[in-house]
Amino acid sequence: MAEVLLRDHLATAGVEATVSSAGLYESGAPATGNGISTMADRGLDLDGHRSRRMEVAMLQRADLVVGMAREHVREAAVLQPAALAKSFTLKELVRGGEAIGPRKPDEPLDSWLGRIAATRRRESLLGVGHDDELDVQDPVGRSRADYEGTADLLDRLLGRLVSLAFPGIPTGARGEERSA
Repeated sequence: MAEVLLRDHLATAGVEATVSSAGLYESGAPATGNGISTMADRGLDLDGHRSRRMEVAMLQRADLVVGMAREHVREAAVLQPAALAKSFTLKELVRGGEAIGPRKPDEPLDSWLGRIAATRRRESLLGVGHDDELDVQDPVGRSRADYEGTADLLDRLLGRLVSLAFPGIPTGARGEERSA
């Protein structure tokens, strides 16, 4: 869901970017029925989605790695230690971006990410289980209402991320009026 929502926010903002998702489990699994229908209700297509396992080559190509949970960021750093500087949980990235402010005009993305990373407490990525301050709860195996709640949260956070990383470009959560 995060992949198609981020792609949509970036497209709405006029930002050309390649967005792809990968995780910790085996490749090839389709999106769940609840995920497909939740995104379809928002006008986004998840029918053809298939899971992919995170790989070193993906991390090397990426300008930014956004994990839904701390375990995703840790795995990125284990696979490719240099990826830690550009890997964040979504909540950590948005909170850090709000703390340091939007990316400055003509500031390279990696510089802005570096400023966010400098505020990071490495120990915050430790621990097991869900941490509501840093992790987005995975709705897999839960109700449709849980998928809707997760989609709403992702939509808000990803809209905020795009407005912080690409300031001056109109963005907002799906359904909100977007103005310059």
